[in-house]
Amino acid sequence: MARIWIMTGASRGLGYAFAEAAAAAGDTVVATARNPESLKPLVEAYDERIVPMKLDVTDRANIAQVIDDTIARFGRIDILCNNAGYGLRGAVEEASEQQVRDQMETNFFGAFWMTQAVLPQMRAQTSGHILQVSSMGGQIAFPLLGVYHASKWALEGFSESLAGEVASFGVKVTIIEPGGFRTDWGGSSMVHADHMEAYSEHPMRKVNPNAPRRSPAGDPAKAAAALMQMLNSDQPAPLRLLMGVTALDMVQEAYHRRLAESDRWKVLARSTEAE
Repeated sequence: MARIWIMTGASRGLGYAFAEAAAAAGDTVVATARNPESLKPLVEAYDERIVPMKLDVTDRANIAQVIDDTIARFGRIDILCNNAGYGLRGAVEEASEQQVRDQMETNFFGAFWMTQAVLPQMRAQTSGHILQVSSMGGQIAFPLLGVYHASKWALEGFSESLAGEVASFGVKVTIIEPGGFRTDWGGSSMVHADHMEAYSEHPMRKVNPNAPRRSPAGDPAKAAAALMQMLNSDQPAPLRLLMGVTALDMVQEAYHRRLAESDRWKVLARSTEAE
């Protein structure tokens, strides 16, 4: 049976690719964006299988309206894909209060409120799958992206708890963790904090602007195909799904480093127990 999706951030990048793959498979996608005009290519390509709606994920009233309209029209919501998000580049000390709050409002609270809003319907129908588009940056962290990482680690934390809370209702949760993909995440989707002189010599800033840039290895269409394969699999849905060789290698390496470090300090850790 064709599924009913709600996709945030569907106008470009991975969101566009995911919406396109779902529609091509015969599913119906309520594709949302702050500017519904940006969804025209999807609508023109897939007609009634793409239902465009205006949505600002930082507006809880707008979220409630989209959820209510979807339920009124289709009677159910099978898949929620929380994809809307962007990056903030800058050292922790450089980020302004407003930049930090804006980053969390979109990347964390937007997904949180969307998730909260669909749960009554998914519990009532005893089925549903929530896809949280995080990043390999939800497992590891790099300098000059601290606020972005904070938003993704928060997303992953509540989503892991959520998975244990809703499993008995037949609702699944999967955290998608892409590596570098050929999207505009590092371009128009990136906000930059004002630079401080103290961090001007950081190695992550010493990049020759005239040097040729290699395109990320990740292909959004292949990510979408992998997502559909996971959704259609007879295997239990994973809590986390890494996408891309870079993400797989770097996250697994980080796991090994953490285990090794905890092993080096295990005597001190055990010394804190009461006699």
